[in-house]
Amino acid sequence: MKKIILGIGIILSIILGLTYWSVATTPKNLGTRQISGMGDIERINFRQHDSIVMAANTLYEGTDLKELMQGEQYRDAWAMPIKVPIVFLDTLFGGMKVIEEGGGKQTHSLKLMSANGIIHTLRSIVKDPEPLIPEVAKTLGLENIIIDGISAQHPYAAIVVAALAEQADILSTHPKIVFVPKQPLLDKFNDKYGNRMFLLEYETEGKSTWIGFDDLTEIMDTEDLQEFKRDNPDKISIDQGALVKARLFDLLIGDWDRHAKQWGWAIQKNGNSYNAIPLPCDRDNAFFNLEGVIPTIIANKKFHPKVQSFRSEVEFLSGLVGPFDVYFLKNVPESVFIGQAENLQKLMTNEVITRAFQVWPRQIYDLDGDEIISKIISRRENLIEYAKQFKKILDERELLAEPLVGSEDLKLNEELIKCFDCLTFDSRP
Repeated sequence: MKKIILGIGIILSIILGLTYWSVATTPKNLGTRQISGMGDIERINFRQHDSIVMAANTLYEGTDLKELMQGEQYRDAWAMPIKVPIVFLDTLFGGMKVIEEGGGKQTHSLKLMSANGIIHTLRSIVKDPEPLIPEVAKTLGLENIIIDGISAQHPYAAIVVAALAEQADILSTHPKIVFVPKQPLLDKFNDKYGNRMFLLEYETEGKSTWIGFDDLTEIMDTEDLQEFKRDNPDKISIDQGALVKARLFDLLIGDWDRHAKQWGWAIQKNGNSYNAIPLPCDRDNAFFNLEGVIPTIIANKKFHPKVQSFRSEVEFLSGLVGPFDVYFLKNVPESVFIGQAENLQKLMTNEVITRAFQVWPRQIYDLDGDEIISKIISRRENLIEYAKQFKKILDERELLAEPLVGSEDLKLNEELIKCFDCLTFDSRP
């Protein structure tokens, strides 16, 4: 028995030693902003160029030990230089003005308004995980595990997801990769946002004219939608089919992070009633690729059931069905789930999926394209079964007893906290 305990102790000591050695190779900052062939970034006159060649972040380049302990992830994609267009706010879309800095735990974002009043957002591709690092990790000197974990996100997932969504008839915010130099219009935000790579996309609030649907009145967030429902319980409903399709699409692309604050709603007027069409946003965790000894232990489904690596099959669907789904989809019939799964299978052909990935720079496609495409196709083949499981899990879940994420401060009655349709159902005679 003593030998067994001693052996376990030695193994744990080795793992701990390798862990500290591995994380020590990750710098404790947001990484570099190296631009290929252009010298000192602070001395470049970007007005003389229309594009640059740069990597998203060289922070995650790793040794063989790091790849063993912390996973290969998408390190090569983060470090691969690509051609990126340069944008200046005074000429972009007829001229933009900065409205405010956005929220978010990892993503630095800046809201902009174009000359026609449409709101856009600059979202940093490089993430800042500092707010997510628990004090115990800092105390043990293991905070770099969290920092390095961002390498499991694909830096360019969002733009290919938008291309796929277009083919699936699902709304998106149309993100584009851009480089924003330091410039007068950034003013006090220059140090934080100047000379960086971003996703430029439409915001999930404000005017809806960019969407192109008839009779749209505005775009609102989930909290505003709930307040609209509270004040007009029989006048607004959500497009259940569109939301079911969007959630099944999330399964195809492995996007496990879909809480209430990551959805906007395009409001469509139909006579005296309104239809809320879902507008998904924030695709940072699509194609999430979690590997290595340490991440596999940390992300065990017993502790973090929704944090799942993108594989050829959905391995733990129960962990992907969250409060958002219960709130909006609890009362949707199984036939809608099956119908939307069949719809997606018809729309997302092999040719369509492959063509969507052409939005990636060639060098990025060569790194990751074929493997990700293969996994999407495999998941598509099982989509009807996933849809049935999704509905079964929803049927087993209780209605909510607490507000959705982001809705904690809203003055909602008990019925509207439970689910979006509960107020309507419970108010009927």
